[in-house]
Amino acid sequence: MSKPSLKSLQPSHILLSKTAFQQNISFLRNRLNDGVQFSSVIKGNAYGHGISSFISMAEECGIDHFSVFSANEADGVLKFRNNTDTKIMIMGMIRDEELEWAVENGIEFYIFDMARLDTAIEAAKKIRKRARIHLQIETGMNRTGFEEQLWEPVFDVVKKSREHLKLMGLCTHFAGAESVANYYRIQNQNRQFQKALKIAEMVFGDRPFAHASSSAAMLTYPEMHYDMVRIGIAQYGFWPSRETFMHQMKSNGFKRDDDPLKRVMTWKSEVMNTKWVNEGDFIGYGNVYMAGRNMQIATVPIGYTHGFGRNLTNTGYVLIKGERAGVVGLVNMNMITVDITDILNVEKGEEVVLIGRQHGNEITVASFSEMTNHLNYEILTRLPASIPRRISV
Repeated sequence: MSKPSLKSLQPSHILLSKTAFQQNISFLRNRLNDGVQFSSVIKGNAYGHGISSFISMAEECGIDHFSVFSANEADGVLKFRNNTDTKIMIMGMIRDEELEWAVENGIEFYIFDMARLDTAIEAAKKIRKRARIHLQIETGMNRTGFEEQLWEPVFDVVKKSREHLKLMGLCTHFAGAESVANYYRIQNQNRQFQKALKIAEMVFGDRPFAHASSSAAMLTYPEMHYDMVRIGIAQYGFWPSRETFMHQMKSNGFKRDDDPLKRVMTWKSEVMNTKWVNEGDFIGYGNVYMAGRNMQIATVPIGYTHGFGRNLTNTGYVLIKGERAGVVGLVNMNMITVDITDILNVEKGEEVVLIGRQHGNEITVASFSEMTNHLNYEILTRLPASIPRRISV
């Protein structure tokens, strides 16, 4: 007699809508200046959407350039891409000992200090293959990038090392383009970037390929698209800020309830158990929540270990049968309890939506983040990689 096998199912799962992603890409590309390339930013496990699942979907939708933060994320793209012509660009962390690997695999990477530039040249000599580099220019973000006094000397080094270096572009990053409060700072940054491009053109004979804009800058400052934009949060269906949304709404004439960006992600779980609690009894640990009436509750097998934060205790909610069910009691490591007293006929196994739409009602990441006082970005990237992701239509 054969032994029973365990069908391995996680307590929750995330669905990625290919249709929503295609619509977002179409909306964003229609707002790009002619000839501007689109780079999909997938740092932070593709903003919580899961690199392994997201890559194949994005390639099917015509994406052929991905921007990551680190070498290990770049390695993930190498493993999961289907198109060998798909380009990968590391915008941040790459150790000296990883440079040879990057050169060998044709991975582009930022250079923002002389030490990395020298090491890249040595790696290229050893591999006997040109390093594909982007020179990051400090324009006022004050984080990483070559300061103005180094621009010309760095350009001279790159020009003299053309046998070992392939200059893929000059780049910078605008500080806080999602807020009008940073308008003058960004204008000053752009002037600095243009100054660097003029010096580069003088040194190299032609203006190098240039890129500077994230989602917010791309949507707000079309004159700063340059040759490529690096789109992160917007491709997943989220506005960088409410200001960005309002600006686009007024500029393009769409209505407040007719959002052209569609959420790619839906996060679901299920009801594990239901029970009745008497009026005056406490629910869960301690005395955090006392039933004010006879209540029916449902337990859902997700908790703070899955990214549903403890600060959602007594304030968060989920969707069951299209109705909002409020969290009652402490959010535990692996479990929450929700009030289903006024939702009829909830049974074990009932679908629970944590982020997404159900029967015409919706919990957006924005509303989720308002409950927790966190940004969209933070909520998304906190979702553990262990939660299964799969593609839906």
